[in-house]
Amino acid sequence: MARIELTGLNKDFAGRQVLSDINLSIAEGEFLALVGPSGCGKSTLLRVIAGLEPISSGSVAFDGEPVDTLPPQARNIAMVFQSYALYPHMKVRDNLAFGLKQHGLPRSERDRRIAVAAQALELAPLLDRYPRALSGGQRQRVALGRAMVREPRAFLLDEPLSNLDAQLRVSTRLEIRTLQKRLGMTMIYTTHDQVEAITLADRIAVMNAGRIVQVATPLDLYDFPANRFVAGFIGSPAMNFIPGTRRADAIHTAGGAVIGLPEGDVDGPDDIVVGLRPEHLTLDIDSVPAAHRLDATVRHVENLGSEAEIYVEAGGTRLCLRHFGRRLPDIGTQVRIGFDPARLHLFDARSNERIGPRHDTRVNAS
Repeated sequence: MARIELTGLNKDFAGRQVLSDINLSIAEGEFLALVGPSGCGKSTLLRVIAGLEPISSGSVAFDGEPVDTLPPQARNIAMVFQSYALYPHMKVRDNLAFGLKQHGLPRSERDRRIAVAAQALELAPLLDRYPRALSGGQRQRVALGRAMVREPRAFLLDEPLSNLDAQLRVSTRLEIRTLQKRLGMTMIYTTHDQVEAITLADRIAVMNAGRIVQVATPLDLYDFPANRFVAGFIGSPAMNFIPGTRRADAIHTAGGAVIGLPEGDVDGPDDIVVGLRPEHLTLDIDSVPAAHRLDATVRHVENLGSEAEIYVEAGGTRLCLRHFGRRLPDIGTQVRIGFDPARLHLFDARSNERIGPRHDTRVNAS
């Protein structure tokens, strides 16, 4: 497996910048997810790494050796796309063997590689079936197996689960992660689904408008987003944002609400946006000091069975809170919600950058 390094990478399409100053290092055997909204450049970046798109400037290196001028076939990279692209007239065994035949590998070596992939992906009972006789998840495993038999230096997966139903996505991503760990593959995985990225990756690179805005472990991204974009993109439901002005040890919102700041709050600008995740807001306020409460009106309730998402309006701002109780307030009800000041995220209202620590410096932090 390869170590992949991208340095100062830029890509233009007809004079339009689609990738800007990409600097990224993927360790050998690492699972890295590229996430971001549609059009952010994540699939283009994957194609650049594979050699399917030329770069405008910068460099791509595998194990310290530049590969910028090498064609895709010389890079020994395997790609898996949204579409399985299996040959419908060929059985699974022949689909797996096709690329190996094209490269002139002898029959014995082809059989060995197919046997290894079939065992790893539990495809042995399916080798004599045609793709039409397979489920969506089984077809995706065959597509993975076809990449795996090439014994590539790295695997590039471009939203491979987007065509599967919700339940099948869960089981297939578990299979992908288990396989990656067992075989120690270097894997780069693009998705717009932040749940997939969080559950699969060792690290996540968040992209926006052709740039990488933060690279971190899933938990660090969730707990210490570098800016408002990352904070709003990572997490479902999305983080709540409340604009306000700092005065002494509190933030005063335009709607009249006062949010008490945590002890030891760092200095920063006067114009601030407070971020609060839905699970850090509560209707149970008995143990919450008055400075950490907000008066609100219930606007909408979504009962999801195991939990409910309650949408309220507080101080002119719409907020979502995650509630795990069975008793739910009626729409239009006046409620008081509480929050833990230690869970506040603070952002500069002008730059949208995070105020305060970018990562947890506490020992054994939970």
